[in-house]
Parts: sequence; C-alpha cells; structure tokens
Amino acid sequence: MQTDFTPAQLADKDMASSEAVIRKCVHCGFCTATCPTYVLLGDELDSPRGRIYLIKDMLENERIPGEDVVKHIDRCLSCLSCMTTCPSGVNYMHLVDHARAYIEKNYRRPWPERALRAVVAAILPNPARFRAALALARLARPLAPFLAQVKPLRPAAAMLQLAPERLPPKPSADAPVSPPGSRGRVVLMQGCAEPVLRPETRAATMRLLERCGYQVSFAQGEECCGALTHHMGKEALALQSARRNVDAWTREIEKGLEAIVITASGCGTTVKDYGFMLRHDPAYAAKAAKVSALAKDVSEVLQAAGLPPVVSIPSLTVAYHPPCSIQHGQRITTAPQSLLREAGFTVRLPADSHLCCGSAGTYNIFQPEIAGQLGARKAETITALKPDVVATGNIGCAVQIGQHMATPVVHIVELLDWATGGPAPAALAPAKT
Repeated sequence: MQTDFTPAQLADKDMASSEAVIRKCVHCGFCTATCPTYVLLGDELDSPRGRIYLIKDMLENERIPGEDVVKHIDRCLSCLSCMTTCPSGVNYMHLVDHARAYIEKNYRRPWPERALRAVVAAILPNPARFRAALALARLARPLAPFLAQVKPLRPAAAMLQLAPERLPPKPSADAPVSPPGSRGRVVLMQGCAEPVLRPETRAATMRLLERCGYQVSFAQGEECCGALTHHMGKEALALQSARRNVDAWTREIEKGLEAIVITASGCGTTVKDYGFMLRHDPAYAAKAAKVSALAKDVSEVLQAAGLPPVVSIPSLTVAYHPPCSIQHGQRITTAPQSLLREAGFTVRLPADSHLCCGSAGTYNIFQPEIAGQLGARKAETITALKPDVVATGNIGCAVQIGQHMATPVVHIVELLDWATGGPAPAALAPAKT
C-alpha cells in the first residue's frame, strides 16, 4: 500500500514502524475471510484491510480520531487471525496497538466510557482488587438486565453477567517450595485474573511441571503482564508493567532459568512481544528481548520435556478450543492437541477453530453484543462435537465459552495433570470419579 508520510513524521519511531507495516499490505483481501467481525458484520471497515485504510488515513494526516473511526478500531478483537492468513507478512498486531495508543491520546471518549475503562484498567490487572470487585459484583448482579437496557451502561451489565456466582478459595501467596529438578528451574507466571477465577490451573501446572523434572518458582515483584492496558491503548501503564516484570524476571534469569512458563496464552503473546514493546528503551531493550526469548506457553514446555507416564483414567472426548493468542499470536498449533492425545484423550476441533470465541481480553466487556454472538456461535460448533469436556489454554476463553454452554471447560493442564497422576479437574470431579 502506498503511503505519504512526511520525513518529520517518520522521525517518530512508532510512526515509522507503522508506516512499514502499512506498506506491506497489498489489498488482497485474504484477511476478510478469517476476520470474525467481518464474517459477522459484513462491513469492509470491520475487516483488517478496512481498518488499515482507516489507520493509514488517521496517522498519515495526523487526524483527531472521529467517533466512526474509533468504533471500527474498537470492534477489532486483536485475534490476529488476519496475520495467519496474510500472504504478505503484515504485522497487524503492532499496527492496531499503535492505533489504539494514538486514539487514547487524541480522542476524548464520552465520560461513562472513560470512567468504565479507567475502572477496568485499575481493577482487572490487580488480583486483590479483582477479587473484591467480583465479590461486590455478585451482590449487584440482579441489576444487570436493567443496566443492559441503557446503551452506555451495557459494558457494566456485561461485567456483572461475567462475574461467577461463587469464587474459589484464595490461593496461597507464598512462593512454592519445589525440590530441585533434573531439568532445571522454571518461573511460573502468576497472572492476575487466572489465580482469582481458576486457581486450580496453577496448582495443576505446578504438579505437572514438577513431575516433568522442573523446579518451579515464582518471581518476586512480578505483576500483570500489561496486556489488558496495552490493548486498551493505555501504553504508559502497559510499559510500566512490562518494565517491572522484566526487572523481576531478570533477577531470576541471573540465578539460572530454563523458561518463564505462562498458562494464560493472552499473557504469553504480550510477554513474547516485550522485546518489541521496549525496543526503544536503552535501559530495557536487551533485557526485554531476553525475557521474550525465555517466555514459553506451558504446552511448549511440556512438549519439549515429554509427558510423565500416563495412568488409567476414564476415556473422554475433549473438544479443544485453540485460543487466538495461541494459534495466531504465538503460532502454536499442534502442541496442545498432541499432548492431549498422548495423554489418552480423544481430541476434536470445532469447525470454526480458527475464529475467535469473543473473549479477547476485555472485548466481551466493551463489545458485549458482538462478543455474545461470537460466543454463542462458538458454543454451537463445540456442542456439535458432543464432547465430555472442553479444553483450552486461556482463562478468558474458558470464562467466555463457559457462559454459553453447560459442558465443563478446563485448562489443558488440568487434564494432563489428571492423566499423569494428579486429581481429577474440579469441574469433572462430581461426574467423573
């Protein structure tokens, strides 16, 4: 795509990076076939190609973003399916992230929207605040139908509807005491939403990694990876989180570290991008690149190590939902399925496995109508497989899919832990003993 940025504009490193991305686009339209919002809405401006045109015009002409432009950029899930499809190697992720940061800086949203986004950015990345907010949300949940009738308050209604009826016990804040492992030491990323909503994922991961021969540690000083604020365009907050994590993990790297293991694939995609996010920071660029290189999804680590011996458990059919952040963001396509099959499960993929379930970080809060349609469609294609259980690798997907179907949804590590000697997943224990 031809561009017309001025030399002065290209002196800005972020602008130069976006210009290079835009120039790679050849208008082919392959991305429209796999873009969930285009497939759903049929609007060219809700396709990656259409959004690239909007972003090009906005950045090139240094426009104050208009309401219509913001609407179409906000509707992007950042599922990155377009990047898997694109034959020209357009890094749409970096382009749309820059566009969101530009919008956050130059566009004044209506005050209810600003207030809600500020609340989400302050609460979700902090486990203690998130737990407290969920406790309050349970009390306010009866108000959700009334809030949903007022358009500016629909995201608040969506948050209440997403809140679980019961919260699991709070996991221990103590660092794990793990024996030295024959394969060396790994740091397990603690996360923010996952330990509040599904602490069993962390417990299963620790047991499984130790069984594989790893010593498991936590990094003191680690916080939210910054993905939520990053995708909201709040770049200063996201980079602040990234720097703190780079510092925390660098201290662990200096002690000797095989990998930074991540169980929430949405976080993994962001951490693996720290090297790019902090590339212009002379104090952090090299350290961030090293952290990104050591960041691994748990399925990558398990596949490299090999599963421990499998024990006898009930034969189950597993519908595997590959999170977009796994298959498109990190290009991990076979490891989770291979591990589940190796553990003895029958694994099936939904017909639309390449399309997003509608979770996408905070998307099912800020775009509840579109997210609801995508979630319902995903549940329909999964249900057609007649599975005993649904397995995925991202907490957001688990919550989103669980809202739309009765079949238990678990993290793949829960099944793998069970198959190699651990307890049955809590979601299956009542039915499968």
